Amino acid sequence: MKTHFFNILSFFTLFVAHAQTTQLISKEEVLKKVTSNNLSLKISEQDVKQTQADFRQTNSIFLPNITASHTGISTTNPLMAFGSKLNQAILTPADFNPDLLNNPKRTQNFATKIEIQQPIINIDGIFQRKAAKQKMEATAFQQQRTKEYLTFEIEKAYMQLQLAYKGVTVLEQAVKAANENKKLAENSYQQGFLQRADVLSVEVRVTEVKKQLQTAKSNVLNASNYLSFLMNESTETIYQPKDSLTLHKLPMGKSAILSENRSDIKAMELATHAYEQLYKADKMSFLPRLNAFGSYELYDNTLFNADANGYVIGAQLSWDLFKGYKRFGKLQKSKASYEKSQLELSQYKAKNQLEINQTQRALEDAEEQLKLTQLALEQSEESLKIRTNRFKEGLEKTSDLLMAETQYAQKQLEYYQTIFQYNTTQTYLDFLTH
Repeated sequence: MKTHFFNILSFFTLFVAHAQTTQLISKEEVLKKVTSNNLSLKISEQDVKQTQADFRQTNSIFLPNITASHTGISTTNPLMAFGSKLNQAILTPADFNPDLLNNPKRTQNFATKIEIQQPIINIDGIFQRKAAKQKMEATAFQQQRTKEYLTFEIEKAYMQLQLAYKGVTVLEQAVKAANENKKLAENSYQQGFLQRADVLSVEVRVTEVKKQLQTAKSNVLNASNYLSFLMNESTETIYQPKDSLTLHKLPMGKSAILSENRSDIKAMELATHAYEQLYKADKMSFLPRLNAFGSYELYDNTLFNADANGYVIGAQLSWDLFKGYKRFGKLQKSKASYEKSQLELSQYKAKNQLEINQTQRALEDAEEQLKLTQLALEQSEESLKIRTNRFKEGLEKTSDLLMAETQYAQKQLEYYQTIFQYNTTQTYLDFLTH
């Protein structure tokens, strides 16, 4: 019954696999597609553009603010009516009649006004501009770190795909060997050398290996889907690596140290400097500001005409002496934010150095484990050869053969898993130290 179930399951998986397309792909091709299409990179690009826009807004501390307006009114207000005529330059001696001054007729006034406000000295704005620039630079470094992390993820995901295919290859060989042993067991049973229980044990072994093979094929689909996610492509494609999983070693020093030139470290340092500039800006807000202003005005009692005009120019020195306790509270908050960012930077560096030390020890453990699994693989392979030959001659128990066969498949999978673990740990350590 179990065999029948797994045959149906295998057929269904094969049907799904044929419905999808299989595509050979190299790590370089994955990297190229991720660089072009990955959504995390596109999001980080928009973050950079946002901070660039914030920095451009600070140009306002140097550039003028220019506005234009056209206003029309109709009034019988004595003051407004007299002032409108005065602006239009149409006053006559008759307009000074007290009756007309106190009870004017409806007066229309249309004014076109162009205003200019020019900052001259705004010290707090200068420090705010510096903070915006450092935030922009920090975001650029964060984007760079995102690219570096995705490169690591590509390495890891591609090796996961390689490992998945290795698992399929090993288990396909195990299924083939199990089927051959099943034929031998059935022949021996027919000749009376084995009992029915031995044949059933072999059949159970075949079913178990087929189940493991099914899981390995699912791992291939999962690894392919993750690569599709990284490349922002359809998950209908089953990817197959152009090269196989092999051991590779990167040149490493005896002790790995956190690099101060790491892009995320630089980003946090710039963010800390930005908080410092904001703190200074809040301190400078206690100083006066000097701004120039000017306006050019056109007046008429007809829409969009300008028979009279005038201008105003001046400068203003303003000083907010006391605004409740708002500025003192804001200064205290910005100081705390600056000191908090310094502590977070120190904590981040210490945490990453701790992670580097742990990863380096994990790499050393993986190297030792690699030696052991390689030796165990060689021993299990030799043991399987001996027991298979003895089984063919009727000198070996079925249970011993099945045990040797199972152990050999397990040792193969463990060996490739150890290679994967070693390679990914080494790649991660390189990522942490650069």
